Order: sequence, then structure tokens, then C-alpha cells
Amino acid sequence: MHARDLHDGWLLRAEGGSVPERLRGLDVPVAIPGTSHTALLDAGLIADPYVGTNERDVAWMHRADWRFALEVDQPPAEPHERVHLVFDGIDTVATVRLGRHVLGHTRNMHRSHRFDVTGLIGHERDLVVDVSAALTYAEAERQRLGARPSAYAHPLNMVRKMACSFGWDWGPDLQTAGLWRGVRVERWRLARLAGVRPLVGIRPDGVPYVRVHVDVERSGLEEPAALTVRTRVAGIEREATILPEASTAVVEVAAPDAELWWPAGHGDQPLYPLEVELTDGAASLDSWQRRIGFRTVEIDETPDAHGTPWTLRLNGRPVFVKGANWIPDDHLLTRITHDRLARRLDQALDANLNLLRVWGGGIYESRDFYELCDERGLLVWQDFPLACSAYPEEEPLASELEAEARENIARLTPHPSLVVWNGGNENIWGYLDWGWREVLEGDATWGYGYATELLPRVLADLDPTRPYSWNSPSSPGFALTERHPNDPDHGTHHQWEVWNRLDYTAYASEIPRFCSEFGFQGPPAWATLERAVAPADGRWSKTDPVFMWHQKAEQGNEKLDRGLAAHLGIPADFADWHWATQLNQARAVAFAIEHYRSWWPRTAGAIVWQLNDCWPVTSWAAIDGGERRKPLWYALRQAYADRLMAVVARDGQPAVALVNDTDEPWSGTIRITRETFAGDVRAELLDDVTVGGRSVRLVTLPPEIRTPEDGRSEAIVARLGTERTVRLFVEDVDAALAGDPLDVSVAPTSAGYDVTVRARSLARDVTLLVDRLDPAAVVDDALVTLPAGESATFRIHTGAVLDEAALAGRPVLRTANDLVGRVPERTVSALG
Repeated sequence: MHARDLHDGWLLRAEGGSVPERLRGLDVPVAIPGTSHTALLDAGLIADPYVGTNERDVAWMHRADWRFALEVDQPPAEPHERVHLVFDGIDTVATVRLGRHVLGHTRNMHRSHRFDVTGLIGHERDLVVDVSAALTYAEAERQRLGARPSAYAHPLNMVRKMACSFGWDWGPDLQTAGLWRGVRVERWRLARLAGVRPLVGIRPDGVPYVRVHVDVERSGLEEPAALTVRTRVAGIEREATILPEASTAVVEVAAPDAELWWPAGHGDQPLYPLEVELTDGAASLDSWQRRIGFRTVEIDETPDAHGTPWTLRLNGRPVFVKGANWIPDDHLLTRITHDRLARRLDQALDANLNLLRVWGGGIYESRDFYELCDERGLLVWQDFPLACSAYPEEEPLASELEAEARENIARLTPHPSLVVWNGGNENIWGYLDWGWREVLEGDATWGYGYATELLPRVLADLDPTRPYSWNSPSSPGFALTERHPNDPDHGTHHQWEVWNRLDYTAYASEIPRFCSEFGFQGPPAWATLERAVAPADGRWSKTDPVFMWHQKAEQGNEKLDRGLAAHLGIPADFADWHWATQLNQARAVAFAIEHYRSWWPRTAGAIVWQLNDCWPVTSWAAIDGGERRKPLWYALRQAYADRLMAVVARDGQPAVALVNDTDEPWSGTIRITRETFAGDVRAELLDDVTVGGRSVRLVTLPPEIRTPEDGRSEAIVARLGTERTVRLFVEDVDAALAGDPLDVSVAPTSAGYDVTVRARSLARDVTLLVDRLDPAAVVDDALVTLPAGESATFRIHTGAVLDEAALAGRPVLRTANDLVGRVPERTVSALG
């Protein structure tokens, strides 16, 4: 097998639709992988759609048609040689031609396409891919099949294209078009490896093994011959013969010396190169290499006294899932590089996450993404790309979905990080509760057969080693006439009442078995705002039209204010509002996670919405579209820590939950005080405690601790070793917090600066918004609450020279205190 990429030399031309006159007839160079958006951006022909309201200015691209053209310089096929032209991803509706010959038509960006050009290559040189507007195609399909309801106006459910390409409540509506994955020519003789599916397991005697399923394609240009498949892994080699009349083989390799692969926080992640070679007995015809890990995975859904659990087990061990939902990391997918993914996944790991859910409105993630997760021990839950819509089950959609599922299931089998397949996002829930039944006429299909029949059938055929869930949310054993799919007592659960209607303390009103979506909004970092939405007159406002263009959620700002009011008030100043909404987002999510973790093993996982953004926007993300960590990221790191101490509610009373997500016992003397904001201890409890590995212990608080003399000026403070947690008796907005509780010193370091703070009075959620001074600056910690008399040092990494006085005060140094109390003038010491 010989392959050559066809990535250079392509030209793009607008061929039809509502194209501006200045672009008509213009040939624009385009790097492949690439799309119309990236080509025009690279050429300076459109403004950045992520800045200001430029997204609106490129809406004409929704209905444009494009021609991608390349002159192919390839020799003719040799005798007995097959030549294939391979497109790993075409976005989306296209016709492919080589010279005058139509090679095929495409209508699915989630699959690859392979064309036999044996008789054409070297004789025909003009390769053309005509890409039609996906929106126009989808509207025609809606007219042909009949409308199906969706959460959004565009008919995203009528074409197999990334759903969020049509816009979402956190994303732009750009509707890309192009060759979004690689293009190449493959030359081969006699036979090639058409598919390799390694399925790992552990035998009853504890020996790991891999069963390698091999499919071959024969050229048909020579007399069929016996072929040999040779497989090597972990120092063991095995082979099998494929007889002339056959096209498949299964090679099983036991690896007795191989170590097990574990998720982050549970062990190491050994990966073993798996090599597969296809030969005709004399010469190598094709080869395939990946790294695999040996592990087992299952979901425990055995009914119990509380309902139906949904507990992930790796190598037989139950794992509390500390997760986040994942969306495409850039709406312009071809700009997502290996290094960008590595940065994002390192941020996930550093926040103590052990799982990412690849959400169903995006894509099947890339090989880079999965290999990076394999290396880090980050588990992956992969949705099939079906989201928030009723999907027709007529042709060609049904065949396209099956084709993409078969290809991607097979493609992803090598990755130990992949542990769950899921049939889609909120589609069954939507059918029941969002009025879909009322608008679907007669026996109109809506995707139930995909979730309950097609996808589980394909998985059973290609990969029975991984568990499958019908939908998220989904109740095991559910039927449309029986249990509700979002029942918190059964299976997976989405909690969106809090964001949409309720105060975040309502998270504590239910004990879900597994919460696979919940979240709270907050704006991006200040530096990200300045680049994307800075007002021309310098007057920042949450009602500014440009700011609102980057707030896609329905009544998003109103919900932010409603969420603030009871906790921090609603600041009038924009800089204060920005800090308050970021802080409230962090607190809301941390409150939920602490509650969920305190109920382990009854609650077996939490997957916050969401880890990342695809552009600069006010959203639920912990890492914004500029790759900057919001306060929420620091809250996730604290709430998902291996050892967590938090004050939670039990039977209407506060208790201290000690959560130990390590294998070793957690022992020590816990000191719990009721003390004033000034540091005067009013009551104290000392208790020797031991928390077993992977378990939770609750410490009941006696009346003298849980009953304040003055709730406005007292707090519960618990300390165990280096861990500390603080809980007020009233909300900050009602508390007598000092507006200026800190003494501050600043010292330059070789890496940047150290900022040391000491609390004269209780200081809530001390945070440095360092990107306000240097967009590239990063601080090591945030959201640190300090009782009176205690101190903390924040280490800032920056290559810039910063104003030390600015580091020590507003709007860079922030606390919750400065939102609810007056901040007087004060003296700052700068050490250096």
C-alpha cells in the first residue's frame, strides 16, 4: 500500500447562491483540510466571524455553493494495481468528479468516502468537489419527508451534518462547507486491509487478550490467493490465513505480561503497540498500527432500593465519574490541532476530571483526541451525533446513519479511553416533554428506532465489549409508556430546572443516580471579551448589542441576574457584574458536585455542562473560547479533588461530608468550629476520623456548631490536614462581610509574580483576574476562602511586566466581599 496526501494546490471558487459580487469568479487558495470559511479568512476576504457581530455579516454563506478544484499529478495505474481516491471527510452535500467522470455524491460529513479511480488516474487530472449548501438540501428534505420538530429553527435533523454547525445556545450559526478531513490517493495490489477492529478483554484466569477482527478487500485484478494476517502485541505474535475465497480473519492474542489500563486517579495507563500486517506469503501488502490498552468496562444497572443505578465499572471496579461535557473545541473544525487538543485535555486532567462526554450535537472525535485521552486516562463517553431533534428514519438518512455508525465504531475500537456509546442527546426526552408528539402526524418517524434498534444492533455486530445507552437522559428498561427517561432515580439524568427556573440550592432537592448534564452560565475571561466584544465607545454594558450577540441563550442575562440576586445581589457596574456572574457560576456548579459526591455510591457520577467553548461567548463552559480558565475551572478542580471536604445538608441539618476518592484511607483529627468573621471561636468540635478508600463519611454537627448566635457574622469552618471548607449561615448578600478583608503584598519572581494575601476578616473566594493585565497570564489558584488570620500565596505566570499595585486591588484582585460591602481606600505594599 502506498498513500499520498492531496492537501496542497487546491483552489476554492464560489459557484452559486447569494455570493457577494466581489467574490464572484475569484479563485482562492485553500489548505486541506479546510473549508470555505477558513479559506476566505486566510485570504483576508472576510472578517473574523468570532469578533463583534461579524457572524451576521457572513450569513450569506449559508446558501452559497462552492467548488474545490485540484490538478492531480499522478501516474497511471500499474498493471494489477488498484488506485483509490479517499476523502476522510466532506462537509457535507457534494458531487465528486475526476475529469468528466462523476465519482459519486456525498451527503454525510460524519463518514469517509472512497472512489476507485484505477482507470482514470493519470489520464484525468482535474479533480473537482462541488459542495452545495447544506441548508438548501436540508430544507428540500424537510419538504419531501415532512417537518420533524427540533430545538432550533434550521432543519438540522434532515442532513447528516454537525448539528451545532447551524447554531446553538452557546455557538455561532456558520454552516461550514468543504473538505474538513484529509484527502489522499492510495495505490495497492492484490489486497488491502479494509478494516481492523481490536476488541480487548480479560479471561477468567486474569490474562488480558485482544481479538483482532480483520477485513480485507481484494483487487479483483489477479487470481485470488491465500493471504496471511500477522499480529504482534506485547511481545507476542500470532497469525492467521485468509483462504482465497474468504475476506475476513480473527486473530486472538493473549498477553499474560500486559498490565491493565486504568482511568486517571485509579492507576496507570500502559499502552501497547498493536501491529497488523497483511502479506501474500512473500511480500507485505498492507499494514496497520495503533496503541491499545487492556481493560474491561461495564455499567451496573442492577435495581436496588433507590431505583436503578448507572455505575461505571472499569476492570470490575466501580468508578465515580468526575466528568464534563465536550463540544467541538473550535466551530471551524479544521483549526483544531493536536497541540490545541493536548492543551485542552491537560486542562481537563488538571481539573481532576476523569471523563469527557462527547456530546451528540458535535462530531465523532478525531484520532488525535482519542489517543491523547488514552495517554491521560481520560475516559470518553461518545454520543452518536443526534441531538435535541426528531430524526426521520426514512432513506437516505437511515442508511447514512448506519454507514457512519459502522465506520466510526470500527475506527474507535482500539482506544481504551472509549467506555460508553450513547444513542443521542435529549431526543427521547424531547419527544415526551417538548410537544413533539402533538406536532408529529400519524406514524411519522422521529428516531426512536435509531436509539432502540439500529444503533444497538450495529454495536452488537461490531463492538459488543462496550456498553450502550439509548439516550442521555435515559432510564434503563424504559419504554415510552412506562418510566420517564429523565427520572433521577433511574439511570442518567439531566438537571436543567436549576439554570432555567430554580435557585442553585435546588440541586440538593434530588439524589440522581447519575447526572450526565447540569450547569450554570458565566461570561468568558475579560481578555476574551476585550478581543471579541469590546464596545467601540469603551462603555461596557451587559445590554450592549455586541455583548448580547455573544449571549446565545434564551433570556440568558435575565437568568444570570435571577441566579445572582439571592446570593450576591446584582451589581450595577459591568466589571462587578462580570466578576459576580463568573463567581456565581463557579459556586452553583461546585454546590451541585459536592452534593452529588456526598451521596456516593448512590450517585455514581456527575458530568457538568460544559468543559470548553467553540468561540468567545457567555456560556456554561469552564474554559472559554480564548482557551482561558474561568473561575469555574478552579471550582471544578476543588470539587473534583481526590479528597473533598464540604458542608452539605442531611435531614435538614448541615453536616460535613468527607469524600475520599483514593485507594488509601484518609485519617486525621477533624476540627470544626463556629467562629466569627473576625476569627473568634464560639464553639469547637474535635474528632478523630478515618475515611476508607473510595468512600464517604459524614460528620454530624452538634447543636452548638450548627446554631449561630449571629448568623450574619459567623461561619462554620472545618479543617482536616491541609483541607479546609467554610460555610456561611446566610447568603453573602445578607452577611456582615468586611468589604476590604485583606492585607496584600506583591513580589516579582522568575516566573512572574507572587501575590500573598492575609485575611484580617473572613475573605470569601479570593481570586486574581490576571488576564486583565496580561491576556497570556495564568494564576495557579483561585476561589480561596480564608478565615481571619490565615494567608495564601497566588503564583502568577507571565512574561510581561505588570503593575504591582494593580495586582493588589480591584478589578484584578477580587473577593465575594467586595461585591456585598464597601471597599475603602487602603495601602498596598509591593515587595521586590
